[in-house]
Amino acid sequence: MTPPEVDQIDPTEGKRRVDAGALLLDVRNPDEWEAGHAEGAAWIPMRELAERQEELPTDREIVVICKTGSRSDQVARALVAAGYGAVNVAGGSEAWQAAGLAIVTDDGRPGTVA
Repeated sequence: MTPPEVDQIDPTEGKRRVDAGALLLDVRNPDEWEAGHAEGAAWIPMRELAERQEELPTDREIVVICKTGSRSDQVARALVAAGYGAVNVAGGSEAWQAAGLAIVTDDGRPGTVA
């Protein structure tokens, strides 16, 4: 079975959708998350998604992000196949930061993309 296509959006569009009510979901590994993540993101590592999928909302769009957009694309496709409304941030957190959007640590300090 071919995985479904998902919309590839740029970080500015991702931020616009999050500001309008979408959930920003970071699927990177713990060390990457701890170094810094998009401000306001929820976090479920890709490897934990299967067991934690029920934590995700079914009534709002999910904007999925990773470091470069590859893992998040896989996750967005899996979510769409499972009936969720999901899109991928093309270029991931690297593109998010390059667009001038905030990358922070858990305590709100400026973070880095690892």
